[in-house]
Amino acid sequence: MNPGLHLVNNDEYSPDAEIERVAAEIARDRKAEAMAAKLAAIGGVKRTPDLLPHCHPIRVTGVDVTVETETEGRIHVVVTVRAVDRTGVEMEALTGVAAGALSLYDTAKAFDRRARIEGIRLLSKSGGKSGDFASDAQ
Repeated sequence: MNPGLHLVNNDEYSPDAEIERVAAEIARDRKAEAMAAKLAAIGGVKRTPDLLPHCHPIRVTGVDVTVETETEGRIHVVVTVRAVDRTGVEMEALTGVAAGALSLYDTAKAFDRRARIEGIRLLSKSGGKSGDFASDAQ
């Protein structure tokens, strides 16, 4: 797994049934929102050098995007990026996660203005100049 993102509701707040219903449907990929989030994530990966000045274009060979839900309306976006270049793809994966999450937030705000994006982080990586990495928060 690579970067993950969590759309989370405030701990003192219990999301209503509509939020939980939409989150469950996204997890089953039965809603257009999940596909839109996946497309946004892939677009984010591809456009990373256009958005971040220190990132250069790389030859991405694959992008996997998963959109999953947990209880209480939490939605996770996980992006895995593969490339043939001898450089890391962490920024591409993180940008993809952010773009996918923003797409979901755009939908969620119609139901709940308190929805928020949090927890974007690198979960793991392999190879590259800095070597392997695995977050202890997986």
